Amino acid sequence: MRRRLAAFLIVPALALTACGGGDKEPTDGKSSSSSPDKAAEQQKQPEAPKPVTDAAPMPTVKGETGKQPQLTIPKGEPSGKFVVKTVSEGDGPEVKKGDLVMAGYEARIWKGAQSLGGSYGEKAAPPQVIAAGSPTVIPAFAQGVLGQKVGSRVLVVAPPAAAWGPQGKPEMKVGPKDNLVFVLDVQKIIPKKAEGKQKDTAADMPKIQAEKEEAATITIPKNDPPKKLVADTLIEGDGAEVKKGQTVYMQYSGAAWKLNEGKPKAELFDASWKTGAPFVTPIGAGQVIPGWDEGLVGKKVGSRVLLVIPPEKAYGKEAKGETMPANSTLVFVVDILAAM
Repeated sequence: MRRRLAAFLIVPALALTACGGGDKEPTDGKSSSSSPDKAAEQQKQPEAPKPVTDAAPMPTVKGETGKQPQLTIPKGEPSGKFVVKTVSEGDGPEVKKGDLVMAGYEARIWKGAQSLGGSYGEKAAPPQVIAAGSPTVIPAFAQGVLGQKVGSRVLVVAPPAAAWGPQGKPEMKVGPKDNLVFVLDVQKIIPKKAEGKQKDTAADMPKIQAEKEEAATITIPKNDPPKKLVADTLIEGDGAEVKKGQTVYMQYSGAAWKLNEGKPKAELFDASWKTGAPFVTPIGAGQVIPGWDEGLVGKKVGSRVLLVIPPEKAYGKEAKGETMPANSTLVFVVDILAAM
């Protein structure tokens, strides 16, 4: 079956952004994240109340940071306040606004203590990557990690205004009046992009400009694309090699070859940068188009990779809108930020 595109925004177990949308991920609809379309890109979370450090009644948390928390929620009604409480403080660097934070988590609805999933236990999802202080990420997470030290465990009680607002999150059975409880373990701050000297590409290959923390500028030469998959490491990272089946966190930009051939700047059909957080997916496990699975396994964390993917390893005869015609060779610039 031909790989299809993801149709809505989900990050492992939890949707951290204000809304869903989008249809241009390199996935088959099963992967753990995709980015919003242009309309969603412009939508931001409503302003949340200022967080306080305590408000009765409060849930209790036991257990070591980095292990599944023992979370107990009182039977009474919540205070309605937005609470961010440091349960135990780490000794790492302080998280600043704009940092990309990897965090383990446990999530519940206050009423009934219904689980919304987490990164611990039998059915563990990968840790979340949170853009600290970002207006496009729910305040429970964006504000929950801001100012915390790496290694900290944080308890968050979020009224609707600090989560998904009055619309709730029906697909997750979160109602418009539900208060939520999160335990966040601040694991580490990860790079926002690949760092290092980028090598030049061959004359018949796309030119890449990606010095800034934004979508790459791709310039495609006026010649036919290669017929075989190209996975060229432009910056080699110093991390471990990506293994088959790992969950990989990355930033990417993508364009169709023929549609942009000879233009000074390709029109991108998608870029993960616009969401404020990396794209997260298993690699080498059939969750993304074959060109990604084959081209990224074995690359080192911290690398920037140029992928040129022929149609048979992308979407073949299937068109994906005006910026991705049928039988397109696709060009991706991928920065591998982390892998687990």
